[in-house]
Amino acid sequence: MTINVTIWNEGWHERNEPDVAERYPEGLHGAIGQGLVDHLGDNVKVTFATLYDPDQGLPESVLETTDVLIWWSHMRQEEVEDDLVARIHARILRGMGFIGLHSATKSKIFRRLMSTTCCVRWRHGEDRELVWTIKPDHPIAQGLPEFFSIPAQEMFGEFFDIPDPDELVFLSTFSGGEVLRSGLCYRRGYGRVFYFSPGDQAYPVYYDKHIRKVLANAVDWASPRTGIRETDYLSRRSEPGWIEMALATGEGR
Repeated sequence: MTINVTIWNEGWHERNEPDVAERYPEGLHGAIGQGLVDHLGDNVKVTFATLYDPDQGLPESVLETTDVLIWWSHMRQEEVEDDLVARIHARILRGMGFIGLHSATKSKIFRRLMSTTCCVRWRHGEDRELVWTIKPDHPIAQGLPEFFSIPAQEMFGEFFDIPDPDELVFLSTFSGGEVLRSGLCYRRGYGRVFYFSPGDQAYPVYYDKHIRKVLANAVDWASPRTGIRETDYLSRRSEPGWIEMALATGEGR
């Protein structure tokens, strides 16, 4: 079945910084979405949303039909309504995948998922970042080399105030000697969560072929895999033996 992906981008930079609008003429979300389509083709349906859309881009009708939510935010983190954060959190616990990107570390939803401050060291400058694949057998690492280079990027470094991940897939090193746990997997309820740090708006990171491969793999990994989609569960949970059958056959996926 097709994976329904909603890419939520704050959208502030493209509206207020001409260099970002020039770098990402279709928005950061547009570049991310094109990468997903290039890799996943007809297996993915992409919907775009921003903070400036009605209902901050995520009305109930969109959120309830999203299999994987990709989240990019930076300057307007606190403007996201608490009620929306609660609804996103509930959807993740019920099985929706969530992928947080770059400065989404300080988003309300990521902090709620982690139950920590999620503070990270940072330095804005043209740092070279090497992204090391340290769990090559993980689904998100499939098709990725031992390491790949991002020539210019904002530095994020340890200490990164997060819980120990269920799986650490990528580790980044920077030209200043800093390191960062940059590709992290968690389970929250029935939902899968992936955080990936590369992706500052000041650099063309989301056009990089390796970054696009990581995100495509992450969408596939984070999408519901038990066969028990929320709509199926609510309508069929009373059927004798249905849950066992769905787990065994992968129905719904």
